[in-house]
Amino acid sequence: MLTITDLTIRLAGRLLIDNSSVQITPGSRVGMVGRNGTGKSTLFKVIRGELSAEHGAVTLPPRWRVGSLAQEAPNGPESLISVVLKADLERDALLHEAESATDPHRIAEIQTRLVDIDAHSAPARAAAILSGLGFSAADQLRPCAEFSGGWRMRVALAATLFAAPDLLLLDEPTNYLDLEGTLWLEDHLAHYPRTVIVISHDRDLLESSVDQILHLERGKLTLYKGTYSSFEEQRAARELLDAKAVKRQEAERARLQAFVDRFKAKASKARQAQSRVKMLERLKPITALVTEDVREITFPAPEKLLSPPIIAVDNASVGYDPATPVLSRVTLRIDNDDRIALLGANGNGKSTLVKLLAGRLAPFSGKVTRADKLSIAYFAQHQLDELNEDASAYDHVRKLMGDAPEAKVRARAGAIGFSGKAADTKAGKLSGGEKARLLLGLATFFGPNMIILDEPTNHLDIDSRAALAEAINEFPGAIIMVSHDRYLIEACADQLWIVADRTVTNYDGDLDEYRRLVLSSRNAEPAPRERSAQIEKPQRPKSDNRGSLKKRIAEAESEIARVTDIIAKIDTALALPDIFTRDPKQAAQLSKARANAADALARAEEQWLEASTQFDEAAG
Repeated sequence: MLTITDLTIRLAGRLLIDNSSVQITPGSRVGMVGRNGTGKSTLFKVIRGELSAEHGAVTLPPRWRVGSLAQEAPNGPESLISVVLKADLERDALLHEAESATDPHRIAEIQTRLVDIDAHSAPARAAAILSGLGFSAADQLRPCAEFSGGWRMRVALAATLFAAPDLLLLDEPTNYLDLEGTLWLEDHLAHYPRTVIVISHDRDLLESSVDQILHLERGKLTLYKGTYSSFEEQRAARELLDAKAVKRQEAERARLQAFVDRFKAKASKARQAQSRVKMLERLKPITALVTEDVREITFPAPEKLLSPPIIAVDNASVGYDPATPVLSRVTLRIDNDDRIALLGANGNGKSTLVKLLAGRLAPFSGKVTRADKLSIAYFAQHQLDELNEDASAYDHVRKLMGDAPEAKVRARAGAIGFSGKAADTKAGKLSGGEKARLLLGLATFFGPNMIILDEPTNHLDIDSRAALAEAINEFPGAIIMVSHDRYLIEACADQLWIVADRTVTNYDGDLDEYRRLVLSSRNAEPAPRERSAQIEKPQRPKSDNRGSLKKRIAEAESEIARVTDIIAKIDTALALPDIFTRDPKQAAQLSKARANAADALARAEEQWLEASTQFDEAAG
């Protein structure tokens, strides 16, 4: 059981958690929520032992393994599957020891433990996790160094999930995922067999994957049973009760104070008056749960609506190399009031389509027609790094308003959420959510006809995401969005377009149907896709495929040699003349280990045969 007792955490002089206690039973799946900056990530550091509490304690069962997402993405020449397999430290250590062990008794112990932890099925389990997060079988054999930072963070997540710690701590894991990866993760966490605490602002994850909500507000931790919608209902009821209690207490205070004021000067009533004074002193104030107001998000309306369609694409192909376009045969139209969500795994061409629509890429063939004076605003998460860290929100707005009077500049800064002193805070000191608000305000500053939003909810808390959805729905122009947040898509989108198989198609189903489609496909072998650290690339030529097959052949041969050596050592131990009479239990365990190793050898030989056949076909 995870027990938090009278915990007080102060960071840089700021009180984050104030004398809070919580107990989380083994096997619980807990979603942790609270406004940005309240101390959720700091609490994780205290649980991991990376930060000391000012007061109180966090206690865990002595043998619990605690796992969380690495701060830095893995890198280097090792294949993705190798990186993930090494996350199981015990298995990795046992396999290394098995290669050099000579004592029959130690060999028996190693093999017995490998059986206990189901080590022989580990490659299949690791491959399934990587597949769920969007990596094809060919990708899994490629070196980490070939992938971008975002994809390598997915590998780090896969390694954390594969290690299956007793306490899994995840801090906004969906920030690194597309919608398809998020759908898979929701399903995986819903069936996680041990204890998990996930910090998330994703309503659907909190609705489908957890059975408790840990709420951090104004320094206090409160644990609620149920999903996020249940938490909202319970919290609303609690707020109502607390408000009534405050009202009753205020009435009681007024009654007691009136008695004291009326009779304190009268000698005959002095004792009773003094008694009322003591009652007032003992009447501790009840703190009402006042909901913190969320600053609204607004998008300035365009000066006038344009004649539809505002964009028409006719049989266009686009990409970065005319010989191998990323998208082909693209035909579509966008009207003034469209709300379109782009679906499809990362690497399939969503960014390429967005760049085509925004006029940042010209088509190789076909035709793109845009309405006259069409204005497009583009928001993408990577643009947060392009903000001038030394400039304030006021400075950024001033740059767009030229010689406008001070009052007007301040008013516009306030309109995008930075009024008063907040307008003078340097961008480098803003939180991720505040930077996102600033960038949204700057991108849409001049009232565009169409807004493109690429993962706009990263860094936004739940209430801010709701404010964003409201802003999208109220905007009179067109919206194109790429998001892993199902809540945002369901609340706003009236069209779903799938970007896959090198083209764009309209999807007639809803997100529940799409979820079932994604989960069924990711439980099977995913279609190979190309990914790069910079841009989406077309399908690699056959020579590259042969290179991938050669790696698979070499890895299969290495596995065959390793398992064959293990079988030989087990056979040596089983050949001891007195093993079955002296220690029949150990003999039985060795026999079971040999059977598992034989199964692993058969799988490795089958993989070698399959890869060799494909290699010969590619060569022919």
